[in-house]
Amino acid sequence: MDRFLKTVLFSSILVSVFVSSCAQNCSVSNNIFTSCNTLPVLNSYLYWNYHQANHTADIAYRQTGVTSSQWVAWALNVGGSGMVGAQCLVAFTNSSGLVRAYTTPVNGYGPSMAAGALSFNVPRISAELNNGEMVIFATLQLPTGSTSFNQVWQVGPVSGDTPQEHAQASANKESTGTVDFASGSTTSSSGGGGVGSRQRKKNVHGVLNVVSWGILVPIGAMTARYLKVFKSADPAWFYVHVACQCSAYIVGVAGWATGLKLGSESPIVYDTHRNIGITLFCLGTLQVFALLLRPKKDHKFRFYWNLYHWSVGYAVIILSIVNIFEGFDILDPEKKWKRAYIGVLIFLGATAVLLEAFTWFVVIKRKKSDTEKYPDVATRNGVNGHGGASAVNAYGGTRPRQEI
Repeated sequence: MDRFLKTVLFSSILVSVFVSSCAQNCSVSNNIFTSCNTLPVLNSYLYWNYHQANHTADIAYRQTGVTSSQWVAWALNVGGSGMVGAQCLVAFTNSSGLVRAYTTPVNGYGPSMAAGALSFNVPRISAELNNGEMVIFATLQLPTGSTSFNQVWQVGPVSGDTPQEHAQASANKESTGTVDFASGSTTSSSGGGGVGSRQRKKNVHGVLNVVSWGILVPIGAMTARYLKVFKSADPAWFYVHVACQCSAYIVGVAGWATGLKLGSESPIVYDTHRNIGITLFCLGTLQVFALLLRPKKDHKFRFYWNLYHWSVGYAVIILSIVNIFEGFDILDPEKKWKRAYIGVLIFLGATAVLLEAFTWFVVIKRKKSDTEKYPDVATRNGVNGHGGASAVNAYGGTRPRQEI
């Protein structure tokens, strides 16, 4: 039994070490970057390497769904937050069929989009269009004094070799935000207070997983551990436990599927978050199927089934909490949401500590009462160090051992 328990614990440790050893992977066109983020609208992505020594950044701006009759642009706006004042990197396919990349400053509405120098130096710029994906590569000599800037990105039609005015759809109006080259973070500033559809999917993904894996699963585990001690709660505790865990699994699978969809659409691979999520789905599925194979209370294998059920259950709780905080780091919501979840964890932890102490008190008192009530059984079963006077029943209470 000790060997079995050690094997289970060792396997759990190996899984945790494996998923923790993976890191975020940012690459595009065989170029690897240390930071990357999905921009909320226009199917756009930003990758970069920041060099602190000379205050430069190597960037790659990628936009999908681009045709040869469209231009794309990404810009920093050093002195403002919108289109006016933006220092742009532009790329499109010219009439000769070649991809052209150049810089242009936007000094007002209705700009000509003609090539021109920016307010900061751009030593290198190039672009490529492959399978509907336009990627602009550039090296930026960042303005001194800061690593955080407002950013703008856009797409529009091309007529001949001249970029035309872009559309005025909501996505085009929401394509602004900030980027911090040193910290590796971006934020979006969507017009009218709205957010992009991709951001909404991320929010839904986060809420589903916090509610399911992060709240319902621990509550279900606490129900099984503490309510079953009380005889009056039998078998209600079991149905509450099953209801919590099954609801958590259903909602969690929905959140997991949403995460897979988001991952397939993103060039950013959050390996740690993804691998823990897959592990949680597998362990949760095993728990559901294990319910169908649960031996009866007096079956000789029931103890081993309980050991498996507890080990996997607690592993799921630990990995869920770890992965939720990984998700907070990726989604980077307002701090109040992370603090709210920490508050929930503190409440559940404090409740568990109180219930643990109280249930132990109940069990010990019940055991003492049973020993006094059945002294002959206690003597035969070895109350003085020969096996104990009573056995813990399937619901956490105690009863005298029955003679066969």
